[in-house]
Amino acid sequence: MNGVENRGWSLRQGLFAKYVVSLVGLVVFVLAVNGATETWISYQSTKASLTAAMAEKADVSARRIDQAVSDLQRQISWVTRASANTLELRRADYVQLLSQAPAVRQLYQLDGQGREQLRVSRTSISFSSGNDLSRDLRFTDTVTHGSHFSTVTFKGAQPTMSISVAHSGFNAGVTVADIDLDFLDDFMTEAQVGKVGIAYVVDPKGQVLASSAKGPAVGQDLAKLPQVAAMLAPDGQALAAGTDSEGHAVLSAVATLPKLGWVVFFEQSTAHALAPIRDQLLRGALLIALGLAVAILAGSLLARRMLVPITALRAGARKLGAGDFAQRIEVKTHDELEELADQFNSMAGQLAQSYAVLEAKVEERTRDLAQSINELKVLEEVGRAVSSSLDLNAVLPTVAARALEITHADAVLIYSYEAPIRRFRLVEAKGVERAPDAAYNMLDEETSLLADSVRSGEPIAIAELAAAPDHPLRDVAVAAGFHAVLFTPLVDQQGVLGALVVLRRAAGAFPASLIGLMRTFAHQAVLAMRNARLFTEVDQKGRELALAHDTVQQQAAKLTEQTEQLREWNRSLEDRVEKQLGEIERIRRLERFLAPQVAQIIASSDGHDALLESHRREVTVVFCDLRGFTSFTETTEPEEAMNVLREYHAALGKLIFKYEGTLDRYAGDGVMILFNAPIPFDDHTTRAVKMALEMRDEIGHLTERWKNRGHSLGFGVGIALGYATLGQVGFEHRLEYAAIGSVTNLASRLCDEAKAGQVIVSRRVYGVVEASVDARPIDDLHLKGFNHPVLAMEILRWRGEGSEGLDVPEERRRSSAT
Repeated sequence: MNGVENRGWSLRQGLFAKYVVSLVGLVVFVLAVNGATETWISYQSTKASLTAAMAEKADVSARRIDQAVSDLQRQISWVTRASANTLELRRADYVQLLSQAPAVRQLYQLDGQGREQLRVSRTSISFSSGNDLSRDLRFTDTVTHGSHFSTVTFKGAQPTMSISVAHSGFNAGVTVADIDLDFLDDFMTEAQVGKVGIAYVVDPKGQVLASSAKGPAVGQDLAKLPQVAAMLAPDGQALAAGTDSEGHAVLSAVATLPKLGWVVFFEQSTAHALAPIRDQLLRGALLIALGLAVAILAGSLLARRMLVPITALRAGARKLGAGDFAQRIEVKTHDELEELADQFNSMAGQLAQSYAVLEAKVEERTRDLAQSINELKVLEEVGRAVSSSLDLNAVLPTVAARALEITHADAVLIYSYEAPIRRFRLVEAKGVERAPDAAYNMLDEETSLLADSVRSGEPIAIAELAAAPDHPLRDVAVAAGFHAVLFTPLVDQQGVLGALVVLRRAAGAFPASLIGLMRTFAHQAVLAMRNARLFTEVDQKGRELALAHDTVQQQAAKLTEQTEQLREWNRSLEDRVEKQLGEIERIRRLERFLAPQVAQIIASSDGHDALLESHRREVTVVFCDLRGFTSFTETTEPEEAMNVLREYHAALGKLIFKYEGTLDRYAGDGVMILFNAPIPFDDHTTRAVKMALEMRDEIGHLTERWKNRGHSLGFGVGIALGYATLGQVGFEHRLEYAAIGSVTNLASRLCDEAKAGQVIVSRRVYGVVEASVDARPIDDLHLKGFNHPVLAMEILRWRGEGSEGLDVPEERRRSSAT
């Protein structure tokens, strides 16, 4: 009893909490949302109206201050009239202005050079003090713009500024007025600001110029206040809220005086401005407290009213859960709770009826479960047999015996499918005597019911064999007294393996559970048969692999023998490569001073190295260089000189290789070429002259291009014929092919005598090519190193008459003739 009362109290506590919390939460939420919305709207409205009113007052005050300053400027402009052309007249005007404008403290006149001529205050007058203000902004800026407003300065707590106005006329001077800014306080009175607000004016530095009675002190620096700093910033953004000098929050409105750079601030304390909002919040809190009390009272009453029927429902449900289906719940509330009690009573009657039926079903299911457990044990035993051996003779008898046991049949046959002969062969039988010559030992695929089961992949059950079509197995089964048969195919994804046949003497259909069990047995038999076949195939592959291993060993021996042969070939190839490298080195050495084709000829035949040994031979020597090259290198940049040499050498090198000359050396712009050494030519003199003429034409085109680049250069050639000693000179790491003899000196001296565009040859050279060239004689030349005058000829052009040997293209001859 005490337990029931304790559970009822727990229920009351749960209901009470749910109802009270729900109602209280709903009321508080609605009241809080309503109060917050109204407070926010009131706050925004109050803030906007106060800010707008202060902005209007600030704008009015700013306009009045600007008007006052403009009036002062206009009054100061009056004393700058041109008619006051003497200091006495100017003094009278200054005195009159001081009496009319109290804000003006003193006036002084500056002449056109910025020197003070007159200073008038309310207490003194001075003439021609001579103070030089020519560099003061009050003078320089006024002369430039006509007027000037100086920055505000403080004398103690007194703010002052200067207004400067230029006099009429050229270089007439400037009048400067010092202004006391006390008059700004007249625009910050309580009537204009209000009883609870403050107002003040700051200069561009944030210093207070004037303030209302409750405002900051004059001269105080407010540049660090957020609203003042925002207005003094370059972009000048106004803030609707800020802080005062004591750190209290204020609402702020501003107006600017662009001409002076001053800012007028009107502010009101945020706490005082938002006092109505605090009153409204207090009223909202009282309303929420009242709603909270009402919600708690209503929730308590509803929870108590629902307590009795819910307690009855809970007690009745507990008895039904304990198995007392005769228990009935009595609730008379005429609502959903009474309907719920009726449903509990109806459910109790239905449970009492179902309980009796359930006991019978549980007994039946227990028997089925025992049968299933037995089947699982049999399947597990068959699975172990399949996994423990690859021998069909050991596995299939176990499969057949367990199938016979679990199906309670009279006989079980297992057939294997022989694909090559398309027949089924009996491999295991239980419950039937196996005779060697029995007709059912081998069944044809076409005439057997097994084929139908294998093709469909599904078991086929025949309830009465006597009604089945004629076939060998049917006749034997009927003769042995069997009347029902179940064919189960043994197939997998790789093909047909056979069939499992279950025979029963009693006629009748096979249960579906038995057919499903036979499928499982069939899978086990398939696994055993497939594993056995796989084992046979692996064994056969092993024997084939051993045979292949022997073959690989034989091939490895052959490969070893071939490897030795390959090593011999590699050694032979290395010798040949070494010889080829020697030939390449010879060609590389020869190409230092021979045309490539000449070097190839020498290197391609054995014994031609002797051509490079010292010997004496008649040679034709060509020497050429650029006229004016020395002065050119002295006056031009090294990079440009290198570019000219590069173009010059490229043009000469192409022609040297064309005529198969031997390049002896480069010496700056000087180039020496040999003909008839080391390879002899019958027409070596002819080749030399033709090459020189073609060089003259080729370099002539280059000199025109150089002239366009500002370089004045010419090309001269000297050619001589005679005997010289030829061979290699130098040391091990640097060898050159050189010619030594007077013929080389003669060619060099003739080149020195040649002017730009001239080809000068010795008389021996001219005698060889006389029939093929146009030439003119040159006076006897006195050459350095020669004791007697030298006879020389200038080759003008190549006619081509009687030419032999190397053929020069037609267009080259036309160019030379031109």
